[in-house]
Amino acid sequence: VSALTDGATITPDFAVANNFSLTIGGNRTLANPTNLTAGQSGVISITQDATGGRTMAFGSYWKFAAGTAPSLTATANAVDDLAYYVESSTRIVARLIGDVK
Repeated sequence: VSALTDGATITPDFAVANNFSLTIGGNRTLANPTNLTAGQSGVISITQDATGGRTMAFGSYWKFAAGTAPSLTATANAVDDLAYYVESSTRIVARLIGDVK
């Protein structure tokens, strides 16, 4: 599991790992990753900081059921897992598994 660096915009490098962890300390954007490989899959584990209430927007490559991006669990220290599958160099199908305990 590779730790992602928190910041206003987070750009994962999919050449580094398949599975990532991230603790967010503000409203963030998960940008389109670099180095996508069709067939790659993994999980990004997203943790709210001790304040909670943080939101996440997603780059255009991220695709969700019914075309609607999910909302993170707002509780302080909540953990959500974003499972993903890379279909092509510009398309990532993803599903958020919320409030994992």
